Amino acid sequence: QVQLVESGGGLVQAGGSLRLSCAASGRTVNIYHMGWFRQAPGFEREFVGAIKWTGDTTHYADSVKGRFTISRDNAKNTVYLQMNSLKPEDTAVYYCAAGSYFRYAGSRLSDLVQDTKYDYWGQGTQVTVSS
Repeated sequence: QVQLVESGGGLVQAGGSLRLSCAASGRTVNIYHMGWFRQAPGFEREFVGAIKWTGDTTHYADSVKGRFTISRDNAKNTVYLQMNSLKPEDTAVYYCAAGSYFRYAGSRLSDLVQDTKYDYWGQGTQVTVSS
């Protein structure tokens, strides 16, 4: 099993920045990819971006490309979501998630944008962007 804990959410003005963290514990050796999703009230959960657990490959949703950056610190078993130039429409609960190596090894991140391609989930952290 893998446990995920997000942190770093909060309230920020439009144009500002926030960095979310997702600390993984447990059998992290089983992770192939980590992703960030978000869900705003009344909307379905949507893919934000993903990174492979090893290597530097990332993939982003068009809505955040150029503004958000995902990085990883394997020594700390932590994945980060740096969010710049935030907009009110970025307001949502942000979730990190992890996918199993045994199920998805070799897959392209662009094929792993559905939330069904993730096996472990954090509890979520609220991000609110004021106009």
